[in-house]
Amino acid sequence: MTWSIIARDNATGQLGIAVATKFFAVGARVPFIAARLGAIATQALVNPYYGIDGVGLLREGRKPREIVDTLIAADAGRESRQLHVMDAFGRIACHTGRDCVDWCGHFEGDGFSIAGNMLAGAQVLDDTAGAYVANETLPFPQRLIAAMRSGEAAGGDKRGKQSAALLIYGAEDWSDLDLRVDDHADPLAELERLEAVSRAHWAHFRKVLPTRQNPAGVTDRRIIDASIETAVAGRK
Repeated sequence: MTWSIIARDNATGQLGIAVATKFFAVGARVPFIAARLGAIATQALVNPYYGIDGVGLLREGRKPREIVDTLIAADAGRESRQLHVMDAFGRIACHTGRDCVDWCGHFEGDGFSIAGNMLAGAQVLDDTAGAYVANETLPFPQRLIAAMRSGEAAGGDKRGKQSAALLIYGAEDWSDLDLRVDDHADPLAELERLEAVSRAHWAHFRKVLPTRQNPAGVTDRRIIDASIETAVAGRK
């Protein structure tokens, strides 16, 4: 009942997941990312522990195929699950249980992975992949959304639309971007709007927050305000 794309941006090293479905609050259960290590999407009849435990396995240095095999081996409900994993090296592994609802399947690309179930057809994944490849000049968040919009135009979730999410991590252990549309008539359009809003102030404010290299971040509000004003002015 969901399709998602996991990708790594070559320009920034960021890892990202975009997902959409005809179900409530997909961003709360499907996407999981371990900063600098890899990303996991757990879908169909979701098992949240695929994401929780999978992130732990990424941190142990396990490869995607080993992670998938370990997770499904411990789950008697695995034939109703779909899971795909991509690490920071671009290695990919997927599981689609035989009881997942058609159309269901997976597409492996160069630096990205797409999986879906309960879709209008295979064209959803093909068009998602095609748009991701074709839009390599777009900033990473916009590229992921454009890919999902193309998949939706091909039919998306065959039941309709309800929620979507975009999760991106960079060098830090907190997200660069975490956008969720939990219940909306056109969730990907709303996700696209929120991403545009994030560029107005959040993208600039994020740069003054604490990091591992600078644990205090920037706390002088005059510097913060001035840097945001300068960045915003530069975009006009």
